[in-house]
Amino acid sequence: MSAVEIRKVTDKKSLETFIQFNYDLYRGNPYAIPHLHSDELHTLSRDKNAAFDFCEAEYFLAYRDGKVVGRVAAIINRRANEKWQQRRVRFGWIDFVDDIEVSRALLEAVEQWGRQKGMTEMVGPLGFTDMDPEGMLTWGFDQLGTQFTIYNYDYYPRHIEQLGGWEKDNDYVEYKLMVPDEIPEKYTKIATMIEKRYNLHVRKMTKREVMKGGYGQKVFDVINATFKDLYGYSEMTPRQIHDYISMYFTMLDMNLITAIEDWNKPDHDIVGVGITVPSCSRALQKCRNGRLLPFGWWHLIRALWWQKTEGVDLILLGILPEYRAKGANALMFADLIPWYQKYGYQWGESQVEMETNEHVQSQWGPLNPINHKRRRCYLKRLE
Repeated sequence: MSAVEIRKVTDKKSLETFIQFNYDLYRGNPYAIPHLHSDELHTLSRDKNAAFDFCEAEYFLAYRDGKVVGRVAAIINRRANEKWQQRRVRFGWIDFVDDIEVSRALLEAVEQWGRQKGMTEMVGPLGFTDMDPEGMLTWGFDQLGTQFTIYNYDYYPRHIEQLGGWEKDNDYVEYKLMVPDEIPEKYTKIATMIEKRYNLHVRKMTKREVMKGGYGQKVFDVINATFKDLYGYSEMTPRQIHDYISMYFTMLDMNLITAIEDWNKPDHDIVGVGITVPSCSRALQKCRNGRLLPFGWWHLIRALWWQKTEGVDLILLGILPEYRAKGANALMFADLIPWYQKYGYQWGESQVEMETNEHVQSQWGPLNPINHKRRRCYLKRLE
């Protein structure tokens, strides 16, 4: 068998090859969810992704006998490194066939590039920021993935362990939540109480308010403040926020987005937000190679606008720290659950949350949570 050859992605054609490899590797897998090709191209393009204002990256492809057998991205997020006082190179978008020499060569390419840049640690899988999928799946390989997370074969973590030198840096858990027939009494009681005691209230925003009225910025200000102390987080810049608002809010159902306002504040400040979307997992599986044409768009419209899907993804839930103990999350669930019931959703996906975040996990209690997936970020010291 010939040696593994590593090649840098240097042009649009090789970037297309980089993106395509994931679709080829997971074609026909009943649990993997292909990301939209347009989203992947935007994220990986230096002239499109606002994260390149503070990130740098190289992409590598592994070849054996002239055939692509693996890929990986090497990323340095300078904002995160400065905030956390680290010198870390991240690896992300990692995929490979079940061949230890391929995974070794890919990770060594990231390590070598990181050392050349003066990095002393290597960590991943991570993206440019927390808005990208992160964490290698280590349990739950027989569970349906989501459009916001990574799916990988079960041999991925085995390769990491076999290669040696790696240790756990952070573990995530994910929960499947059952939509109840009635709003749990715990949520309704607390919601009524905090409206009266703390003057906190639900605000249903319109698309116009989000897109043109400044509410989009307010929403992401809350997200930045809520997530700022979480693992590896770097706060979103105004340009990133503008991109997320313009790219995604036009497609969202505003009934599934809830803001919590503090009416004690003169401007009714937003202190919490919940952004949830219909699960597009099955629809995306019908988008060949992640493309909307010729018929992928139809399946996505049915899921996003006509609610032809069984579940809902809870993609961003954030309450400012000073309001968490007041039970503001109960207001959010008391508002959202009736919409889930109306749309006929049977379950929700929590997305990734740190295993140590007991406060977040405790809020799922009335929804019969099932911890059905786990994932890990690995660390290797380069000094």
